[in-house]
This record gives sequence, structure tokens and C-alpha cells, in this order.
Amino acid sequence: MKQGYFITGTDTGVGKTLISCALLHAFAKSGKSVAGMKPVVAGCEQSQRGLIYGDVEALLAASTVAVPRNFANPYALMEPIAPHIAAQRAGTRLDLAQMASAYRELQQSAELVIVEGAGGFKVPLTDEEDTADLAQRLGLPIIMVVGMRLGCLNHALLTAQAIQSKGLQLVGWVANRIDPAMAVFDENVLALEKRLPAPLLGIVPHCPSPDARMIASLLRISLLPDPVFSGTSQVVNIETFATGGWVDS
Repeated sequence: MKQGYFITGTDTGVGKTLISCALLHAFAKSGKSVAGMKPVVAGCEQSQRGLIYGDVEALLAASTVAVPRNFANPYALMEPIAPHIAAQRAGTRLDLAQMASAYRELQQSAELVIVEGAGGFKVPLTDEEDTADLAQRLGLPIIMVVGMRLGCLNHALLTAQAIQSKGLQLVGWVANRIDPAMAVFDENVLALEKRLPAPLLGIVPHCPSPDARMIASLLRISLLPDPVFSGTSQVVNIETFATGGWVDS
């Protein structure tokens, strides 16, 4: 059965790409063929190969099947600003139907597709539509990345409410410790566990050089509502990760 998940976040810069890649590695390890998708990316980087889109490169590298770039990333915008504004300035209109068509093409190549949204759940994509409308059009279960920092409780609970208002299911969330100095971290995680209508899939510690393959071992995909992954969850000692820092978009 073809499957997919839509990855959203409580804000931009909370680690959606990192967690999306970790999920790709985790599902690949379970035996599935996987493909990553970023329907819209805004902001390119300079490299020795020229201009590249880092998020898209990471998702392609974590996929187990080779797919055309225009399916994995239908829209690539130069400026690192809100997608609908970047599209307007580039003379482009973002078409949700085209994004959905690209997703269906990816479904033909992989057993599971991880779709990473842009920014937070309600980021505008056109004058009338936003990322929530794209998620609704795809009809995928949602995994939310919570950037653990001051204010995350409100952001996480409002995002969960917005997901529900679209008739979509939040099936899991990941606590990504983007602020190593966050006060009462454990208490904040517990507060979200009590209030969010979905299981905590994993706690990602603050690391100097995050590695998606290593982080994959922290994610308990067995908690997702799929009988294929109904086995025993893997237990990992997160203290093996060094304390450091990253911010991932």
C-alpha cells in the first residue's frame, strides 16, 4: 500500500528537513522504498557546484529511489523569504494542483513519500491558499516538528488545532531541542505530551553536527498508526549525543 506523511513545524527553522530525512532513513531501514519531497523551497545557497537548494539536496540524498527533481521539488525560489512573496517577485504563481500531481508521480516510484512543508502550517503559498490547504489537498497524516524553545507550547497547540480544523490527523510529533538553554525542558515536553492528541515519536537533543541517520534511531516509527510498524519501539540513549547546536529549516 502506498503511504505518505506530511511534515509540518511550529515555525521556520525548527528542523523539519532534518527530521524529514531522519524519517526517510528510519522507514528505509524498515525495508520500505522511500522518497522525499519539498513542494516549495525558498532560498538557495552558494556552493562549489553553484547555486543549490540545501533542503532539497538533503531529501534527495536520504531517498532510496532516484526521482526527477521537478517531482521532488516542483518550485524552487531564489529568495529566502515567504514563498508567496518570493514567487510574486520571481513572476511565478505556485500551483497546488501541480504540487499534488508531482506527489502522485512520486507515489509510483516509492512505497512511502515524506512531504516536507514550507515554514509553519499556515504559511501562505498564494493570495488565497496556504500550506494547510496543500496538506489538505494531499490528505496525508501529519507529523509535527516542535522546535523546543520559549513559546513552543503555544505554537504547538495552535498548530495542532489548525491541523484538526482542516480535517487532518496529527499522528505524531517530534521534540527538537533547538535551544540548548531552554529552561525546564522536560516539563515543557511533558506539558505537550499531556495536551497533544498524538504520540511523541522522539526527543532530538541539541547536537553540533546533526546526522539524520543517527537521529533516525531516536524516532519510534512503531508508534505511527500503521500495522506494518506495530513492533517493539527501539530504545536509544540520547546521552550518547554531544551537546552542541544547530538550526535546520
